[in-house]
Amino acid sequence: MGDREEDAKTSYNSLSPGNKRKGGFTASAFVFAFTSLENMGFVANMVSMVLYFGKVMLFDLSTSANTVTNFMGSTFLLALIGGFISDTYLSRLTTCLLFGTIEILALVLVTVQASSDHLQPNPCGKSNCLKGGTAFMFYISLCMLALGTGGVRGSLTALGGDQFDQKDPKEAKALSSFFNWLMLSTTLGAAVGVTAIVWVSMNKHWYWGFFMSTVAAFVGFVFLASGKPFYRLRAPGDSPIIRIAQVIVVAIKNRKLALPESPDELYEINDKETISSDPKIAHTNQFRWLDKAAILCEVASKPAPWTVCTVTQVEEVKILVRMLPIVASTIIMNTCLAQLQTFSVIQGSFMDRDLGSIEVPAPSIPVIPLLFMSILLPIYEFFFVPLIRKITHHPSGITQLQRVGVGLVLSAISMAIAGFVEVKRKNQAITDPAKPISLFGSPSNMASLELQTCSLL
Repeated sequence: MGDREEDAKTSYNSLSPGNKRKGGFTASAFVFAFTSLENMGFVANMVSMVLYFGKVMLFDLSTSANTVTNFMGSTFLLALIGGFISDTYLSRLTTCLLFGTIEILALVLVTVQASSDHLQPNPCGKSNCLKGGTAFMFYISLCMLALGTGGVRGSLTALGGDQFDQKDPKEAKALSSFFNWLMLSTTLGAAVGVTAIVWVSMNKHWYWGFFMSTVAAFVGFVFLASGKPFYRLRAPGDSPIIRIAQVIVVAIKNRKLALPESPDELYEINDKETISSDPKIAHTNQFRWLDKAAILCEVASKPAPWTVCTVTQVEEVKILVRMLPIVASTIIMNTCLAQLQTFSVIQGSFMDRDLGSIEVPAPSIPVIPLLFMSILLPIYEFFFVPLIRKITHHPSGITQLQRVGVGLVLSAISMAIAGFVEVKRKNQAITDPAKPISLFGSPSNMASLELQTCSLL
């Protein structure tokens, strides 16, 4: 019992010799395999659901698109729950498997509903014909799928990041490569999903596509669980969400107090008072109102988490506040990505999709940017990063902020080109409906898809 308590208190960053033999890319291989298999079904469902909702669930176009985007938004918002639980109560591996079980059950429900005409609505001439038990089964399966998928995403990336010690220069450099390979794994799985699974859904039956997604996800979770002997597992501790809340609450409580003249008078734990090896963050003068959370009142006999916060804890919140403009700017980029799963699929269904003698299904259109990403990611990792690293001396070649900035610009350009393509398609549909413009023969449409690809790198 004492050993367990000691392990829980020991920070992950102070790796023991036994832990040093774990982790790295050996452990990450299981994460990569899971990511490919799970995204195979997830992305295939995302791009085809807008048509499934319209053809099977009898939604109109706007309701179908809104349902898909609401589901996507819920999925990524619910990732906060997975992250919170994995940080505070359960290990990240346990959290992944727990929410994975919910995801598998949800996929089973979706498959069952797609396979039975009795569990599908009858035509009613309205924008939404769902009612009664059919509606309950539909929405409960979507809610479970959003919760399960979101919970996995909230803890999986952190589990992969735990396999690299940021205090080790070699592993810190490898961590940057890990995220590139994680993106490649996601891309390869998604490419298979939007071709093979989508083809089965469109040409055989919808429930076969959902069944394939269920099997792929189940096998992926088996791979993830089998890598447990190789993982570095971090013990749950304080959640970043709680630490942020503590700073805000204490700063509000102390809003009437005057700040000390010297920042050295603010509360901070000495190295002798803690066994944690986490580095302390120096005080900054920006957002001084948050510093009031680090004022140690004389009436407080002993410092407590909800009565006073350390300077390091306050500075962590300041860093988060500084990042808010970046987070807000990516809302526009995610709006572009939402169009790729909804508008681009609907747009493609009204265009000529013949590629030689093959008619490409509309939900398979995203395979174009996925294939470009599969090619560009290795080029970026093996050629671009080493070359730019020699110039900038940055481990990742360019900073993450620069990558985000370039991605946002390319996303904006791609949406402008997509709008031009829609104007051209609509004019052609009015002039000669029998001869729609070609999806693959339009240079502007291909350019839009390629720019969306580059914006994701």
